[in-house]
Amino acid sequence: MNQNIIRWGIIGCGDVTERKSGPAYQKTEGFELHAVMRRDAEKAADYARRHNVPKFYTDADALISDPEVDAIYIATPPDTHRLYALKVARAGKPCCIEKPMAPSYAECEAICEAFEAKGLPLFVAYYRRSLPRFLQVKKWIEEGRIGDVRHVSWHLGRTPSATDLSGDYFWRTDASIAPAGYFDDLASHGLDLFVYLFGNVSSASGHSLNQQGLYTAKDAVSGSWLHESGVTGVGTWNSGLSERADDVAIYGSKGKIEFAVFDDVPLVLTNGEGRQEATIAHPENIQLYHVHNMREHLLGNSTHPSTGRNGAHTSWVMDKILGLYK
Repeated sequence: MNQNIIRWGIIGCGDVTERKSGPAYQKTEGFELHAVMRRDAEKAADYARRHNVPKFYTDADALISDPEVDAIYIATPPDTHRLYALKVARAGKPCCIEKPMAPSYAECEAICEAFEAKGLPLFVAYYRRSLPRFLQVKKWIEEGRIGDVRHVSWHLGRTPSATDLSGDYFWRTDASIAPAGYFDDLASHGLDLFVYLFGNVSSASGHSLNQQGLYTAKDAVSGSWLHESGVTGVGTWNSGLSERADDVAIYGSKGKIEFAVFDDVPLVLTNGEGRQEATIAHPENIQLYHVHNMREHLLGNSTHPSTGRNGAHTSWVMDKILGLYK
């Protein structure tokens, strides 16, 4: 695409689009947020008014078929990603899908095949691949600051939220939408980042269960995996702990790098030269660099770091850890 302005439409203008993503499309030169869709007409109209979006819809098909919408961002819960993505592919428009790409690897494959058959660009919103904080980690690794990378470990723990304890319905913990609950939502970010840093995963396995009985999805997961590069990995993700934790350690032959996937803490590099810290702030709209990189990709200036195939591979790793893909 080489037109001056690429007009985007959003399907599902919920919380994630309020600050994290929606404004990034408006702040990116050459992009315009032209239309939004939400089934609740009042909420759709309110979003369009507050964000100065020209059009709003309550029907996704109407937005997808709008000739004034050039590309689509799907920001609905993951159980509808395949439904809408296949419609976008049939309409012949580029697409970005929120993460995780779909509830299963099989659905991700179907989406990828549809876009590849049409030769259409497909992106997944694993925006950490584009954030300066994690690009610094990648730079340290590529500079050999910790020697040869041997192993990565990640422990992510959270306390039950008020919603979890109330028993009120929440789609993120509904097993029919997110089989492993917060693992699907949160662990996907870190696992995708590790693939970006160390390459594709060749094998993975794990254990998962529901320890608390607060909702239908799994709330405790542990896993291990092997990257094709020879780097080993282990992770634990638990949503029923007494305190929060977000601890990543990358171990090399000459040092280690420590950081958090979500928490706003410094990056720490330790090697034979001593200890070094780096504090790198995220942008106000955390998907800004991800969206900017989509523009560069669509204009043919570069290749985006998070494509449909990347997103599908991350879902494959998650399914392997959960025992959902043999």
